[in-house]
Amino acid sequence: MDDLDAYIEERKKKSPRFKKNFDKGYEQFKIGILLKQARIEAGYTQEQVAKKLQTKKSAISRIENHAEDIRLSTLVNYAQALGKQLHLEVG
Repeated sequence: MDDLDAYIEERKKKSPRFKKNFDKGYEQFKIGILLKQARIEAGYTQEQVAKKLQTKKSAISRIENHAEDIRLSTLVNYAQALGKQLHLEVG
């Protein structure tokens, strides 16, 4: 565990509010990263995905970089634009 991980774990122990906000923010960050990785692996640019979804490149960038409160339908459409399917898991 590096210094940053240790700091985060210590803050989580001291502050339930920090833990809740950090975990929520991390999940949103992870969704954006997964979408970006899927796009890159499929060989598409943000502009190409935007065209398929009939939106602007800036909207795709916003989805990938700020995935908070993203709609399920948006995730499904994004995946379909890449020729993929969305799989959800509740755990």
